[in-house]
Amino acid sequence: MNYRNGKDVLPPRLLKELQHYIQGELVYVPKLESKRAPWGEVSGSRKLIARRNEEIFKSYCGGLSATELASAYHLSIDSIRKIITKMRSAARHSEQKQAVNGGFSSAGTLNSSYRS
Repeated sequence: MNYRNGKDVLPPRLLKELQHYIQGELVYVPKLESKRAPWGEVSGSRKLIARRNEEIFKSYCGGLSATELASAYHLSIDSIRKIITKMRSAARHSEQKQAVNGGFSSAGTLNSSYRS
């Protein structure tokens, strides 16, 4: 975020109007909602955390305890439990969606869990 002088970027009439409310102080002007990227989208943090959470859930399903995962990922046991709960819920939702679709993907192909 860069400092920009109001005289250089605002029309004189708008500058005078703003001076009625604030003078000689810094003002932050937020971006329009339509131009804001969601948290972690630009830096890639969102994808990294999603991958980490999937790894945690797979490790938990593979037999590791919440305590072991908390130590391995440097998170609290409560954070690990929240991740497991969220991932379990997402997995159930995905299974229910497959059942409603009769075992077919959105592309119309038979999902592997329904093949014999």
